[in-house]
Amino acid sequence: MAGHSKFKNIMHRKGAQDKKRSAMFSKLSREITVAAKMGMPDPDMNPRLRLAVNAAKAQSMPKDNIQRAIDKASAADGENYEEVRYEGYGPGGSAIIVEALTDNRNRTATNIRTAFSKNGGNLGTEGSVQHGFERLGLIEYPASAGDEEKVLEAAMEAGADDIESSEDGHTIWTAADDLHQVAGDLEKALGEAENVKLAWKPNITVEMDENNASTLIKLIDALEDDDDVQTVWGNYDISDEIMEKLG
Repeated sequence: MAGHSKFKNIMHRKGAQDKKRSAMFSKLSREITVAAKMGMPDPDMNPRLRLAVNAAKAQSMPKDNIQRAIDKASAADGENYEEVRYEGYGPGGSAIIVEALTDNRNRTATNIRTAFSKNGGNLGTEGSVQHGFERLGLIEYPASAGDEEKVLEAAMEAGADDIESSEDGHTIWTAADDLHQVAGDLEKALGEAENVKLAWKPNITVEMDENNASTLIKLIDALEDDDDVQTVWGNYDISDEIMEKLG
């Protein structure tokens, strides 16, 4: 399990737990509301909102929930969230980037710092690990979307930069500014993606042994359990064998 595909893997691992579902919907709703507030409340006219809505649909979020989140953007008494990024170090020399939407910076910073310190890591300063990552667009399709040749051809025609295929599915990378356009073209060719979002892709990955992997997963869980945290990215690589041992 590599850090740049963390979102799909960790959310899949947690997805079977019903108690996590409402928390996931809450995070998706917050992103939809912020996206709608920053631009037009119409997904066709607002690329960020369209990506947020697609991400919600990919997680089977009900249409009514999605519309309520969009409507909250224009509500006079709606919450005001700001985007905050935290950077730090995890077990085994891993680097972690945490993206959050918060209405209270002090609360969020305290919670993030506590999660790091209690799980083998430490919170760094802004820019401390970002240099080891590249800001890119990420599009993920299940294996059922087609074989590697079919997806590769569609990705090339859509203007994607890179594609990684395995028995689990297809990961497509684009320039950040091209994400909306590439995702739209791929949807016409392959159908709706499982995941479409801006991502932090590590330039190099750090292999985790079993002990460090166990602690790292606890750190990621602690971070993702925080209501303000939207996504967690890392440069770690955990082998399938170790993941099986850790369950």
